[in-house]
Amino acid sequence: MNERPIHGVLLVALLILGVASSRADIVVQCPNDKNGDAIPDSPIPGVKCKHLASGDGFVTMADGKVLYIFGFSDVTGIPPRKVMEAGALAATFPAPTITVDEGDQLYLNLSNVGFVKRPDLFDPHTVHWHGFPQTGTIFDGLPESAIAIMPSATATYYYKAMDPGTYMYHCHAEATEHMQMGMLGNLYVRPKQNKTMGGTYAYNDGDGSTRYDVDIALQLSSFDPEFHDASIAVQPLPFSLMKDTYPLLNGRGYPDTVNPSALPAPAANGGKTSQYHTSLVQAKAGQKILLRLSNLNVTRPYTLMSLGIPMQVVGRDAKLYRGPSGKNLYYKTNSIHLGSGETADVILDTTGIAPGTYFLYATELNYLSNNTDDFGGMMTEIRLN
Repeated sequence: MNERPIHGVLLVALLILGVASSRADIVVQCPNDKNGDAIPDSPIPGVKCKHLASGDGFVTMADGKVLYIFGFSDVTGIPPRKVMEAGALAATFPAPTITVDEGDQLYLNLSNVGFVKRPDLFDPHTVHWHGFPQTGTIFDGLPESAIAIMPSATATYYYKAMDPGTYMYHCHAEATEHMQMGMLGNLYVRPKQNKTMGGTYAYNDGDGSTRYDVDIALQLSSFDPEFHDASIAVQPLPFSLMKDTYPLLNGRGYPDTVNPSALPAPAANGGKTSQYHTSLVQAKAGQKILLRLSNLNVTRPYTLMSLGIPMQVVGRDAKLYRGPSGKNLYYKTNSIHLGSGETADVILDTTGIAPGTYFLYATELNYLSNNTDDFGGMMTEIRLN
Protein backbone atom coordinates (compact mmCIF):
# COMPACT_ATOMS: atom_id res chain seq x y z
CA MET A 1 0.00 0.00 0.00
CA ASN A 2 1.67 3.23 -1.14
CA GLU A 3 -0.94 5.60 0.28
CA ARG A 4 -3.04 5.39 3.40
CA PRO A 5 -6.31 7.34 3.73
CA ILE A 6 -6.47 10.18 6.24
CA HIS A 7 -8.81 8.11 8.39
CA GLY A 8 -6.35 5.18 8.42
CA VAL A 9 -5.79 5.39 12.19
CA LEU A 10 -9.55 5.25 12.80
CA LEU A 11 -9.82 2.35 10.35
CA VAL A 12 -7.22 0.33 12.25
CA ALA A 13 -8.83 1.20 15.58
CA LEU A 14 -12.23 -0.01 14.44
CA LEU A 15 -10.64 -3.10 12.94
CA ILE A 16 -9.03 -4.03 16.24
CA LEU A 17 -12.21 -3.28 18.19
CA GLY A 18 -14.19 -5.52 15.84
CA VAL A 19 -11.78 -8.40 16.37
CA ALA A 20 -11.74 -7.98 20.13
CA SER A 21 -15.52 -7.90 20.49
CA SER A 22 -17.19 -10.92 22.10
CA ARG A 23 -20.48 -10.40 20.23
CA ALA A 24 -21.47 -10.33 16.56
CA ASP A 25 -19.96 -6.99 15.54
CA ILE A 26 -20.32 -6.40 11.79
CA VAL A 27 -18.51 -3.09 11.30
CA VAL A 28 -18.19 -2.39 7.58
CA GLN A 29 -15.83 0.30 6.33
CA CYS A 30 -16.66 1.87 2.95
CA PRO A 31 -16.53 5.58 2.04
CA ASN A 32 -19.97 7.16 1.48
CA ASP A 33 -21.70 3.98 2.67
CA LYS A 34 -24.35 5.03 5.19
CA ASN A 35 -26.07 1.71 5.85
CA GLY A 36 -23.05 -0.61 6.09
CA ASP A 37 -23.80 -2.82 3.08
CA ALA A 38 -20.40 -2.07 1.46
CA ILE A 39 -22.04 -0.20 -1.43
CA PRO A 40 -21.34 3.58 -1.51
CA ASP A 41 -24.49 5.70 -1.60
CA SER A 42 -22.53 8.16 -3.72
CA PRO A 43 -19.77 6.39 -5.69
CA ILE A 44 -16.28 7.86 -5.51
CA PRO A 45 -14.11 7.43 -8.64
CA GLY A 46 -11.25 5.04 -7.93
CA VAL A 47 -12.75 3.70 -4.69
CA LYS A 48 -14.16 0.16 -4.53
CA CYS A 49 -15.64 -1.78 -1.62
CA LYS A 50 -16.32 -5.45 -1.09
CA HIS A 51 -17.61 -7.53 1.82
CA LEU A 52 -16.70 -11.20 2.23
CA ALA A 53 -17.91 -13.70 4.79
CA SER A 54 -15.78 -16.65 5.89
CA GLY A 55 -17.48 -19.87 6.92
CA ASP A 56 -18.21 -23.42 5.76
CA GLY A 57 -20.32 -25.19 3.15
CA PHE A 58 -20.28 -27.96 0.56
CA VAL A 59 -19.28 -28.46 -3.09
CA THR A 60 -19.99 -31.27 -5.54
CA MET A 61 -17.21 -33.02 -7.44
CA ALA A 62 -17.63 -34.15 -11.06
CA ASP A 63 -18.22 -37.76 -9.95
CA GLY A 64 -21.07 -36.68 -7.70
CA LYS A 65 -19.27 -36.80 -4.35
CA VAL A 66 -20.15 -33.92 -2.02
CA LEU A 67 -17.22 -32.47 -0.05
CA TYR A 68 -17.26 -30.30 3.06
CA ILE A 69 -15.27 -27.06 2.65
CA PHE A 70 -14.18 -23.88 4.40
CA GLY A 71 -14.46 -20.81 2.21
CA PHE A 72 -15.45 -17.24 1.48
CA SER A 73 -18.75 -15.89 0.17
CA ASP A 74 -19.71 -12.49 -1.25
CA VAL A 75 -22.06 -10.62 1.10
CA THR A 76 -21.62 -7.22 -0.57
CA GLY A 77 -24.98 -5.48 -0.52
CA ILE A 78 -26.23 -7.38 2.55
CA PRO A 79 -27.21 -5.22 5.56
CA PRO A 80 -24.95 -5.86 8.58
CA ARG A 81 -27.76 -7.37 10.67
CA LYS A 82 -28.28 -10.09 8.02
CA VAL A 83 -24.65 -10.96 7.27
CA MET A 84 -24.34 -13.80 9.80
CA GLU A 85 -27.38 -15.53 8.30
CA ALA A 86 -26.40 -14.83 4.68
CA GLY A 87 -22.87 -16.16 5.22
CA ALA A 88 -23.94 -19.37 6.96
CA LEU A 89 -23.24 -22.44 4.78
CA ALA A 90 -22.53 -20.05 1.90
CA ALA A 91 -18.82 -20.81 1.31
CA THR A 92 -17.95 -20.87 -2.40
CA PHE A 93 -15.08 -22.50 -4.21
CA PRO A 94 -13.17 -20.85 -5.61
CA ALA A 95 -13.77 -17.75 -3.50
CA PRO A 96 -15.46 -14.73 -5.11
CA THR A 97 -13.22 -13.15 -7.76
CA ILE A 98 -11.78 -9.73 -6.86
CA THR A 99 -11.08 -7.39 -9.78
CA VAL A 100 -9.77 -3.82 -9.50
CA ASP A 101 -8.11 -1.23 -11.75
CA GLU A 102 -4.62 0.12 -11.24
CA GLY A 103 -4.78 3.06 -8.84
CA ASP A 104 -8.01 1.93 -7.19
CA GLN A 105 -8.42 2.03 -3.43
CA LEU A 106 -10.04 -1.20 -2.26
CA TYR A 107 -11.82 -1.51 1.08
CA LEU A 108 -12.16 -5.26 1.63
CA ASN A 109 -14.28 -6.21 4.62
CA LEU A 110 -14.11 -9.73 6.07
CA SER A 111 -16.72 -11.06 8.52
CA ASN A 112 -16.09 -14.42 10.20
CA VAL A 113 -19.52 -16.11 10.50
CA GLY A 114 -18.15 -19.33 12.01
CA PHE A 115 -18.68 -22.96 11.02
CA VAL A 116 -22.26 -24.23 11.03
CA LYS A 117 -21.24 -27.89 10.78
CA ARG A 118 -18.35 -27.60 13.26
CA PRO A 119 -19.59 -25.25 16.01
CA ASP A 120 -16.91 -26.71 18.25
CA LEU A 121 -14.24 -24.95 16.18
CA PHE A 122 -13.36 -21.29 16.67
CA ASP A 123 -10.98 -20.85 13.75
CA PRO A 124 -9.81 -17.32 12.93
CA HIS A 125 -9.56 -16.22 9.29
CA THR A 126 -7.67 -13.64 7.26
CA VAL A 127 -7.31 -12.41 3.70
CA HIS A 128 -3.79 -12.56 2.30
CA TRP A 129 -3.37 -10.86 -1.09
CA HIS A 130 -0.63 -13.16 -2.35
CA GLY A 131 2.24 -11.32 -4.05
CA PHE A 132 1.00 -7.83 -3.20
CA PRO A 133 3.81 -5.59 -1.87
CA GLN A 134 2.30 -4.38 1.39
CA THR A 135 3.91 -1.52 3.30
CA GLY A 136 1.53 -1.89 6.24
CA THR A 137 1.74 -5.38 7.74
CA ILE A 138 -1.61 -5.01 9.48
CA PHE A 139 -3.33 -5.45 6.10
CA ASP A 140 -1.19 -8.37 4.89
CA GLY A 141 -3.24 -11.20 6.37
CA LEU A 142 -0.42 -12.98 8.20
CA PRO A 143 -1.68 -13.53 11.75
CA GLU A 144 1.91 -13.73 13.03
CA SER A 145 2.60 -10.10 12.05
CA ALA A 146 -0.90 -8.62 11.76
CA ILE A 147 -4.32 -9.73 13.01
CA ALA A 148 -6.78 -12.57 12.47
CA ILE A 149 -10.56 -12.24 12.55
CA MET A 150 -12.33 -14.37 15.14
CA PRO A 151 -15.91 -15.67 14.76
CA SER A 152 -18.63 -12.98 14.94
CA ALA A 153 -16.16 -10.20 14.16
CA THR A 154 -15.34 -8.07 11.11
CA ALA A 155 -12.11 -6.46 9.92
CA THR A 156 -11.43 -4.10 7.02
CA TYR A 157 -8.38 -4.37 4.77
CA TYR A 158 -7.24 -1.35 2.76
CA TYR A 159 -5.21 -1.63 -0.45
CA LYS A 160 -3.96 0.87 -3.02
CA ALA A 161 -3.62 -1.21 -6.20
CA MET A 162 -0.44 0.09 -7.83
CA ASP A 163 0.84 -2.93 -9.77
CA PRO A 164 -1.26 -4.55 -12.53
CA GLY A 165 -1.20 -8.28 -13.14
CA THR A 166 -2.63 -11.58 -11.97
CA TYR A 167 -2.63 -12.35 -8.26
CA MET A 168 -4.67 -14.57 -5.93
CA TYR A 169 -5.83 -14.48 -2.33
CA HIS A 170 -6.24 -16.99 0.47
CA CYS A 171 -6.70 -17.38 4.20
CA HIS A 172 -3.32 -17.34 5.96
CA ALA A 173 -4.55 -18.47 9.38
CA GLU A 174 -3.80 -22.18 9.80
CA ALA A 175 -2.86 -21.83 6.15
CA THR A 176 -2.21 -25.43 5.09
CA GLU A 177 -5.51 -26.67 6.47
CA HIS A 178 -7.63 -23.71 5.39
CA MET A 179 -6.18 -23.65 1.86
CA GLN A 180 -6.72 -27.40 1.42
CA MET A 181 -10.28 -26.88 2.61
CA GLY A 182 -10.97 -24.28 -0.08
CA MET A 183 -10.14 -20.76 1.11
CA LEU A 184 -8.61 -19.68 -2.23
CA GLY A 185 -9.69 -17.05 -4.74
CA ASN A 186 -8.81 -15.35 -8.04
CA LEU A 187 -7.68 -11.71 -7.97
CA TYR A 188 -6.30 -9.46 -10.67
CA VAL A 189 -5.50 -5.79 -11.33
CA ARG A 190 -6.20 -4.23 -14.74
CA PRO A 191 -3.61 -1.71 -16.03
CA LYS A 192 -4.10 2.03 -16.56
CA GLN A 193 -3.24 1.48 -20.21
CA ASN A 194 -6.79 0.20 -20.76
CA LYS A 195 -7.98 3.78 -20.30
CA THR A 196 -5.08 5.68 -21.87
CA MET A 197 -4.66 3.60 -25.04
CA GLY A 198 -8.12 2.07 -25.38
CA GLY A 199 -8.71 -1.66 -25.60
CA THR A 200 -7.76 -4.26 -23.00
CA TYR A 201 -4.20 -5.22 -22.02
CA ALA A 202 -2.56 -7.49 -19.48
CA TYR A 203 0.05 -4.86 -18.55
CA ASN A 204 1.21 -1.32 -19.24
CA ASP A 205 3.37 -2.51 -22.12
CA GLY A 206 3.47 0.78 -24.09
CA ASP A 207 3.40 -1.02 -27.43
CA GLY A 208 0.14 -2.96 -27.32
CA SER A 209 1.93 -6.32 -27.20
CA THR A 210 -0.22 -7.64 -24.33
CA ARG A 211 -3.55 -6.73 -25.93
CA TYR A 212 -6.33 -9.30 -25.66
CA ASP A 213 -9.99 -9.62 -26.60
CA VAL A 214 -11.33 -11.98 -23.91
CA ASP A 215 -9.85 -13.14 -20.61
CA ILE A 216 -10.56 -15.78 -18.00
CA ALA A 217 -9.04 -16.45 -14.60
CA LEU A 218 -8.25 -20.14 -14.04
CA GLN A 219 -7.21 -21.37 -10.62
CA LEU A 220 -5.37 -24.69 -10.48
CA SER A 221 -6.10 -26.60 -7.29
CA SER A 222 -6.98 -30.02 -5.91
CA PHE A 223 -8.74 -31.66 -2.98
CA ASP A 224 -8.03 -34.64 -0.75
CA PRO A 225 -11.48 -36.16 -0.07
CA GLU A 226 -10.33 -38.05 3.02
CA PHE A 227 -9.02 -34.84 4.57
CA HIS A 228 -12.33 -33.07 3.87
CA ASP A 229 -14.39 -35.96 5.24
CA ALA A 230 -12.26 -36.08 8.39
CA SER A 231 -12.70 -32.31 8.86
CA ILE A 232 -16.47 -32.60 9.22
CA ALA A 233 -16.42 -35.90 11.13
CA VAL A 234 -13.75 -35.57 13.79
CA GLN A 235 -10.35 -34.02 13.12
CA PRO A 236 -8.19 -33.26 10.05
CA LEU A 237 -5.65 -35.88 9.05
CA PRO A 238 -1.91 -35.16 9.37
CA PHE A 239 -0.78 -32.76 6.65
CA SER A 240 1.97 -35.17 5.60
CA LEU A 241 -0.68 -37.70 4.55
CA MET A 242 -2.52 -35.38 2.17
CA LYS A 243 -3.17 -37.06 -1.17
CA ASP A 244 -5.22 -34.94 -3.55
CA THR A 245 -7.29 -37.09 -5.90
CA TYR A 246 -9.60 -34.38 -7.26
CA PRO A 247 -7.53 -32.11 -9.57
CA LEU A 248 -9.58 -28.99 -10.34
CA LEU A 249 -9.84 -25.91 -12.54
CA ASN A 250 -11.83 -23.17 -10.82
CA GLY A 251 -13.11 -25.75 -8.36
CA ARG A 252 -14.40 -28.19 -10.97
CA GLY A 253 -13.27 -31.37 -12.66
CA TYR A 254 -14.03 -32.22 -16.28
CA PRO A 255 -16.75 -32.33 -17.64
CA ASP A 256 -18.13 -29.85 -15.08
CA THR A 257 -15.36 -27.46 -16.13
CA VAL A 258 -17.14 -26.76 -19.44
CA ASN A 259 -20.53 -26.06 -17.90
CA PRO A 260 -20.94 -22.30 -18.53
CA SER A 261 -23.36 -21.91 -15.60
CA ALA A 262 -23.16 -22.24 -11.86
CA LEU A 263 -23.41 -25.83 -10.68
CA PRO A 264 -26.57 -26.92 -8.82
CA ALA A 265 -26.48 -26.12 -5.12
CA PRO A 266 -25.72 -29.13 -2.89
CA ALA A 267 -28.70 -30.02 -0.68
CA ALA A 268 -26.44 -29.78 2.39
CA ASN A 269 -25.99 -26.05 1.68
CA GLY A 270 -29.66 -25.35 2.18
CA GLY A 271 -30.05 -24.27 -1.43
CA LYS A 272 -27.08 -21.86 -1.52
CA THR A 273 -24.93 -22.07 -4.66
CA SER A 274 -21.25 -22.79 -4.01
CA GLN A 275 -19.63 -23.26 -7.45
CA TYR A 276 -20.16 -20.23 -9.67
CA HIS A 277 -17.01 -20.15 -11.80
CA THR A 278 -16.85 -21.94 -15.13
CA SER A 279 -13.54 -22.94 -16.71
CA LEU A 280 -14.89 -22.95 -20.26
CA VAL A 281 -12.89 -20.67 -22.58
CA GLN A 282 -14.95 -19.17 -25.41
CA ALA A 283 -13.84 -16.78 -28.16
CA LYS A 284 -14.20 -16.03 -31.84
CA ALA A 285 -11.58 -17.43 -34.21
CA GLY A 286 -8.91 -14.77 -34.69
CA GLN A 287 -9.27 -13.25 -31.24
CA LYS A 288 -6.60 -13.14 -28.52
CA ILE A 289 -7.38 -14.90 -25.24
CA LEU A 290 -5.69 -13.97 -21.97
CA LEU A 291 -5.45 -16.84 -19.48
CA ARG A 292 -4.88 -15.57 -15.94
CA LEU A 293 -3.41 -18.71 -14.37
CA SER A 294 -2.74 -19.26 -10.67
CA ASN A 295 -1.78 -22.19 -8.48
CA LEU A 296 -2.37 -22.08 -4.73
CA ASN A 297 -2.32 -25.83 -4.19
CA VAL A 298 -0.60 -26.93 -0.97
CA THR A 299 0.49 -30.38 -2.16
CA ARG A 300 1.92 -30.20 -5.68
CA PRO A 301 2.85 -28.15 -8.78
CA TYR A 302 0.97 -28.51 -12.07
CA THR A 303 1.81 -28.25 -15.77
CA LEU A 304 -0.97 -27.03 -18.03
CA MET A 305 -0.87 -27.71 -21.79
CA SER A 306 -2.69 -26.03 -24.66
CA LEU A 307 -3.24 -28.49 -27.49
CA GLY A 308 -3.28 -26.87 -30.93
CA ILE A 309 -3.05 -23.21 -29.85
CA PRO A 310 0.43 -21.91 -28.86
CA MET A 311 0.81 -20.04 -25.57
CA GLN A 312 2.68 -16.75 -25.33
CA VAL A 313 3.80 -16.08 -21.75
CA VAL A 314 3.87 -12.30 -21.17
CA GLY A 315 4.05 -12.16 -17.39
CA ARG A 316 4.80 -14.18 -14.27
CA ASP A 317 3.85 -13.39 -10.67
CA ALA A 318 2.25 -10.06 -11.65
CA LYS A 319 5.38 -8.84 -13.45
CA LEU A 320 5.64 -8.03 -17.15
CA TYR A 321 8.30 -10.15 -18.88
CA ARG A 322 10.62 -7.34 -19.94
CA GLY A 323 14.35 -6.85 -19.50
CA PRO A 324 16.16 -3.83 -17.99
CA SER A 325 16.69 -2.34 -21.46
CA GLY A 326 12.97 -2.59 -22.26
CA LYS A 327 13.26 -5.66 -24.49
CA ASN A 328 10.30 -8.02 -24.43
CA LEU A 329 11.16 -11.40 -22.96
CA TYR A 330 7.90 -13.07 -23.92
CA TYR A 331 8.21 -16.64 -25.09
CA LYS A 332 5.98 -19.16 -26.84
CA THR A 333 5.31 -22.63 -25.54
CA ASN A 334 2.66 -25.34 -25.48
CA SER A 335 2.81 -25.91 -21.73
CA ILE A 336 3.44 -23.91 -18.60
CA HIS A 337 4.54 -25.14 -15.17
CA LEU A 338 3.19 -23.48 -12.04
CA GLY A 339 4.40 -24.21 -8.53
CA SER A 340 2.31 -23.40 -5.49
CA GLY A 341 2.01 -19.64 -5.07
CA GLU A 342 2.82 -18.81 -8.70
CA THR A 343 0.77 -17.01 -11.34
CA ALA A 344 1.20 -16.50 -15.09
CA ASP A 345 -0.37 -14.34 -17.77
CA VAL A 346 -0.61 -16.30 -21.01
CA ILE A 347 -2.00 -15.07 -24.35
CA LEU A 348 -3.48 -17.50 -26.88
CA ASP A 349 -3.47 -15.88 -30.33
CA THR A 350 -6.05 -17.70 -32.44
CA THR A 351 -5.20 -15.88 -35.67
CA GLY A 352 -5.21 -18.52 -38.41
CA ILE A 353 -6.60 -21.16 -36.02
CA ALA A 354 -9.62 -22.99 -37.43
CA PRO A 355 -12.90 -22.73 -35.50
CA GLY A 356 -13.58 -25.75 -33.32
CA THR A 357 -12.93 -27.23 -29.88
CA TYR A 358 -9.44 -27.38 -28.38
CA PHE A 359 -8.27 -28.70 -25.03
CA LEU A 360 -6.43 -27.21 -22.08
CA TYR A 361 -5.32 -29.87 -19.62
CA ALA A 362 -2.74 -31.10 -17.11
CA THR A 363 0.14 -32.99 -18.74
CA GLU A 364 0.32 -35.48 -15.85
CA LEU A 365 -2.17 -38.15 -16.93
CA ASN A 366 -3.00 -39.17 -13.36
CA TYR A 367 -4.43 -35.65 -12.87
CA LEU A 368 -7.02 -36.31 -15.58
CA SER A 369 -9.39 -38.13 -13.26
CA ASN A 370 -12.09 -37.38 -10.71
CA ASN A 371 -10.84 -39.46 -7.79
CA THR A 372 -11.19 -43.04 -9.12
CA ASP A 373 -13.13 -42.06 -12.27
CA ASP A 374 -10.96 -41.61 -15.36
CA PHE A 375 -11.41 -39.06 -18.16
CA GLY A 376 -11.96 -36.00 -15.99
CA GLY A 377 -9.98 -33.85 -13.60
CA MET A 378 -7.86 -30.88 -14.63
CA MET A 379 -9.10 -30.38 -18.18
CA THR A 380 -11.29 -27.87 -19.97
CA GLU A 381 -12.17 -26.78 -23.50
CA ILE A 382 -11.33 -23.78 -25.65
CA ARG A 383 -14.21 -23.24 -28.04
CA LEU A 384 -13.56 -21.02 -31.06
CA ASN A 385 -16.74 -19.97 -32.82
